[in-house]
Amino acid sequence: MIFGRVKSLDAILATAEKKSLHRSLGAFQLTMLGIGAVIGTGIFVLTAEAAQKAGPGMMLSFVIAGFVCAVAALCYAEMAAMVPVSGSAYTYSYAVMGELVAWMVGWALILEYAIAAGAVSVGWSGYFIGWLNSSFHITIPLDLVRGPFDGGIINLPAMLIAALVTALLVKGTKESATVNAVLVGVKIIALTMFVALTIPVIRTGQFTPFAPLGFAGISGAAASIFFAYVGFDAVSTAAEETKNPQRNMPIGLIGSLAICTIFYLLVASGVIGTVGGQPMFGPGGEHLSPGTPGLSQACQAIHDNAVVCSKEALAWTLKQIGHPFVGWLVGAAAIIALPSVILMMMFGQTRIFFVMSRDGLLPEFFSRVHPRFHTPHVITILTGIFVTLFAAFFPVGLLADVSNAGTLFAFAAVSIAVLVLRYTDKNRHRPFRTPLIWVTALLSIVGCIYLFYSLDMKTKSIFLIWAGIGLVVYFGYSRARSHVGLGRDEVHEPEAYEELKPEVPGTH
Repeated sequence: MIFGRVKSLDAILATAEKKSLHRSLGAFQLTMLGIGAVIGTGIFVLTAEAAQKAGPGMMLSFVIAGFVCAVAALCYAEMAAMVPVSGSAYTYSYAVMGELVAWMVGWALILEYAIAAGAVSVGWSGYFIGWLNSSFHITIPLDLVRGPFDGGIINLPAMLIAALVTALLVKGTKESATVNAVLVGVKIIALTMFVALTIPVIRTGQFTPFAPLGFAGISGAAASIFFAYVGFDAVSTAAEETKNPQRNMPIGLIGSLAICTIFYLLVASGVIGTVGGQPMFGPGGEHLSPGTPGLSQACQAIHDNAVVCSKEALAWTLKQIGHPFVGWLVGAAAIIALPSVILMMMFGQTRIFFVMSRDGLLPEFFSRVHPRFHTPHVITILTGIFVTLFAAFFPVGLLADVSNAGTLFAFAAVSIAVLVLRYTDKNRHRPFRTPLIWVTALLSIVGCIYLFYSLDMKTKSIFLIWAGIGLVVYFGYSRARSHVGLGRDEVHEPEAYEELKPEVPGTH
């Protein structure tokens, strides 16, 4: 099961102990971090995407995606409690399955973070445009707010927010625990208001037919809205900053996931039960899948008067049931909260680059620090350019699916690592043990493979091409420069690495 050189757990822990971060986070802060990381574009925007794929069956899609994340979270909890250091899935894979697997996991995480930041930027754009229109009756041409794969030319608002976040990161913006808690509070209040207003007026007839496209539609939606859960693993990246990580890491991982799952099911019920969520079909009875010109044209023909067409699904739903002001508030909450998600996704991107760079797998050029702002401006600007381009030209659904592909690979790798370590290092102290490990880990692995298989062929092709590029880079550059391969077990830590550590990191 081991592919290439291994960096031992003892060496990883020794390095972390010599250059550890201040441990200040408790179970509550970690849970808030997890909720802040998970609640974002996935629920505010992708509800419409899921409805177009599965109809009311997206309720089951949320359950499937949440279950896969839950069993993966239990595997993460064991590794995070046992190895409370930064690097998350990349570090765990390096210690257990070797450098090649670790490289591929890190490469997939790069894809996850950058693409996800683009997806959140597009999601923010949809809410911002809808809010401008409802608040000030300002209408921006569709060609300038949608990419070419979504019926437009370029998404200027998405580009703008991605560029602004990049500028903030270059300057050295950090998100404190207080700011994170406030933003989490804003999102929770917004979703609570939505649930409180929609659940009482649900009409059961809206749930029929429950699965108009069959179980294949439900599976496809589950693979897409998996993006709604991605981010709970960000809790594990805060391991070096956590008090009593052996106890608090599992609480933060599993607690945040449980709370978000309950919210998601209630929100999905509110959307479907009030305004419906049946997929749209073309004149010949063909299903108009998300991201196709046919759907865009159909939506424009009815002036976006359907939840499956809306770029601000929750706010639109509230307006349809007679609560325009609360819908306005929910839109404003999304506008306020989502940029912090973009910021932390890009922060995560630079973190992964740094961890790989300090292991010698990427050039130390990526660690170059701005003389005034003390931030890794080179890699931050490069990341920002790519995120801005993704946001400019691609729809949120495609970006979310591609991000999911990388995340599913990483989740499966962690689940395999837990199993392998149980066999190769039976006596190592495990503060938290994944229950029914062979059942839980195997369910996680099979679930990740199943959701990956359920992604459309375009998404899987993009991921495989990205993986192929990663192999070329590894064998052409990284393998010969690996610190472990050169016999340097002491991990090089760039001086500015601590500058990259936000007080409370987070994602979407």
